[in-house]
Amino acid sequence: QVQLVESGGGLVQPGGSLRLSCAASGFTSDYYAIGWFRQAPGKEREGVLCISNTDRYTYYADSVKGRFTISRDKGKNTVYLQMNSLKPEDTAVYYCATRDYYCSGYVQSYRTWGQGTQVTVSS
Repeated sequence: QVQLVESGGGLVQPGGSLRLSCAASGFTSDYYAIGWFRQAPGKEREGVLCISNTDRYTYYADSVKGRFTISRDKGKNTVYLQMNSLKPEDTAVYYCATRDYYCSGYVQSYRTWGQGTQVTVSS
């Protein structure tokens, strides 16, 4: 049974940084992708960044390019989302999710989701 657990969220001032972690367990192979998504109050869930089984990455939100990066520690089965130069518009619940092999920007194509971690950017 695949399980994903997010951590690292919190309150940060505009311009600050935060690193989110997605700890994965229960996979029977290494051929999976992990995507980061976010959902602000009253808004639809949107894709942010994704990393594939071959460590290729894809940006789905233009607003985070140059500020957010994604990486993987295969030994720890953990994917990270490094968020720099944070803006109030980044405030949302951040989720990680998984699908087979490759990345996708379609929320409904991901089969397993974590519970999310709250990120609040405010002065």
